[in-house]
Amino acid sequence: MNSSEPDFDIGVIGGGPAGAAVAAYLAQAGARVVVFEGEHFPRPHVGESFVPSSTRVFKDLGFLDQMEKYNFPRKFGAIWTVSSSSMTAGHGWDGLEPDCRADIRFEERDQMGVDQNYTYHVDRGLFDKVFLEHAEKLGATVYQGVTVNNVDFSSEFVKVSLASEADGQRDVKVRMVVDASGRRTFLGNRLNLKVKDRVFDQYAIHTWFDNYERSYSGKDASDKGDYIYIHFIPITNSWIWQIPITDTITSIGLVTQKMHFKGTKEERAQFFWDTVAMRPELEEKLKRATQMRPFTEEGDYSYAMSQIAGDRFVLIGDAARFVDPIFSSGVSIALNSARLASADIIAALEAGDFSRERFRNFETTIKWGTRNWYEFITVYYRLNILFTAFINDPRYRLDVLKLLQGDLYEEVEPPVLAHMREIISEVESNPRHIWHKLLGDLSSENLKSTLVTA
Repeated sequence: MNSSEPDFDIGVIGGGPAGAAVAAYLAQAGARVVVFEGEHFPRPHVGESFVPSSTRVFKDLGFLDQMEKYNFPRKFGAIWTVSSSSMTAGHGWDGLEPDCRADIRFEERDQMGVDQNYTYHVDRGLFDKVFLEHAEKLGATVYQGVTVNNVDFSSEFVKVSLASEADGQRDVKVRMVVDASGRRTFLGNRLNLKVKDRVFDQYAIHTWFDNYERSYSGKDASDKGDYIYIHFIPITNSWIWQIPITDTITSIGLVTQKMHFKGTKEERAQFFWDTVAMRPELEEKLKRATQMRPFTEEGDYSYAMSQIAGDRFVLIGDAARFVDPIFSSGVSIALNSARLASADIIAALEAGDFSRERFRNFETTIKWGTRNWYEFITVYYRLNILFTAFINDPRYRLDVLKLLQGDLYEEVEPPVLAHMREIISEVESNPRHIWHKLLGDLSSENLKSTLVTA
């Protein structure tokens, strides 16, 4: 290749859902795109449940047939539970009655660009592998087992410095870089863009179980084992996920605040079991099941970036933003940020201009979406009974479902979020309000997004 030309148009750091999706979009449009992935797929990964807005991306990229081919479990809705056993043991969860479950079905609301009433749960090892292979089939070049050590913006072309066992050290020149490095946040760290979240400090410990009985026997329950379950526990901002991976394998994870997540790995594993014991009916089923993997821990869950685009770079997916995963937003944000970024990148390629201004549409739109996710989550934790009430109120049910489907990118703020905040302010200001004693630890001040709007 002529030395005056780059090796590729676009270099993508990371081959997870965000990186594979943006590479697929760009390759499909005829761009010369290369993906640098540090690991060799398949590998285990957290984030195993999707929301329906993901389907729009799979349709764009011709990947829905693959989702069906690999028989990933279909996800028709979500359920949040608390049990009478934990209530009688003195472990009640504010805002939910004994044996209560709030549930929602995706089919209740038509969603533009999504013509099926379900999304998916996945084995992320398998999903990430076949999704990245799909990007390669569309024309992307993919390097696995390659570490990005540096990105140099000082020359005409961006120089990406790589290292691998097979090829040693080398440089690749590209016109611009997309950081899809996940919670490694490669460029965010290198460019000092990362902002610590001042509200959430969640950690998780999780594993897989075989032959776990998924059905929940609470009031008005039916066998909905294909839903995602969020089981509340009586610790601040803490909960347990239950996600089907195959017909018999279930992912179980505990999300809690950092202050509860101390000690050695053995002590944290014991904390998992001690916490599960607060929901005896879950503990009983887990004890009958077979743990398939050692516990895996996830930290540094919540952060923002002071900017998610600049001259010759954009940040997408977890490399740009991550918050508490209670509403399964992680992969949806990854895929939709790839969708939005790719449109601006393609236009930048056509214009031969990779300045930050070219990515304003992406930057603005994805900030709307991530801020709406963030505020939905913080409102929820501040007064979770409000979430339950809105789900069960016909006036607001579909507005809440719209958020849970992942439709958060088309407006600065959905009206239902503003209404929720108004109610919270009323509850905070009135100690006699029936819900006042149910307020969580988050203050109204903390309900403001930490995203920087620059």
